[in-house]
Amino acid sequence: MLLVVDVGNTNTVVGVFDAKGGRAGEVRAHWRLETRARRTADEYAATLYQLFQMAQLPWQIDGGMIATVVPSALFAVEKFFEQYLKIRPLTVGPGLKTGMPILYDNPKEVGADRIVNAVAAYERHKQGCIIVDFGTATTFDLVTPKGEYAGGAIATGITTSADALYEKAAKLPRVEFNRPSSVVGKNTVASMQAGLFYGYVGLTDEIVTRMRAEVGFPCTVVATGGLATLIAKDSKTIEHTDEMLTLTGLGILWERNR
Repeated sequence: MLLVVDVGNTNTVVGVFDAKGGRAGEVRAHWRLETRARRTADEYAATLYQLFQMAQLPWQIDGGMIATVVPSALFAVEKFFEQYLKIRPLTVGPGLKTGMPILYDNPKEVGADRIVNAVAAYERHKQGCIIVDFGTATTFDLVTPKGEYAGGAIATGITTSADALYEKAAKLPRVEFNRPSSVVGKNTVASMQAGLFYGYVGLTDEIVTRMRAEVGFPCTVVATGGLATLIAKDSKTIEHTDEMLTLTGLGILWERNR
């Protein structure tokens, strides 16, 4: 089996693939953990071993793949693979074969998760793509019809914005991100939810529309991240949602580099 780990700023997503015959295969199970830069290799082992048991999966891993935007967390994840699984994992970064030319001014600046998402979206749709990832930051990534990573845009994440309102405004409470019944809120919580929800629907559609107009080639729009499905219901531009996009991309990159 193949174990893939995507360490984001807020959450760490872990996925297990069948990985038969050199192919990643299907996702057998996946879990979302809180990202803690100081989490140790022992803690990863204890937590994942229990999750494997709950999912009735054998603790037998043949390959590993890591992507992280938190450099300080990488050492512990790599040590977990080497100490407890006795394998050396692959890590998304310089030197890894992605099969996707990076047209950024400095390719090393592109976050690992953005490259992974772009690879997965292009592999699935085989055309120009815009990938919207609703994470700690909301990212928009453009892939050309030739399968080149062309660049993108970065905006504040939904939860990050909600937390900033709570922390910086003395009278505003912390609110759950939900679709409100009306854009005209009748109380503080409903008003905040309206601003956050419809604000991000509008932000998404505006940036996607401008990207499409600027590049001049057809783009399918794929959304991922924990809040993608909720935003997609009101978005005029999101065509597909894929919660497994990043894990799928890690599986593809393992196949290309194993």
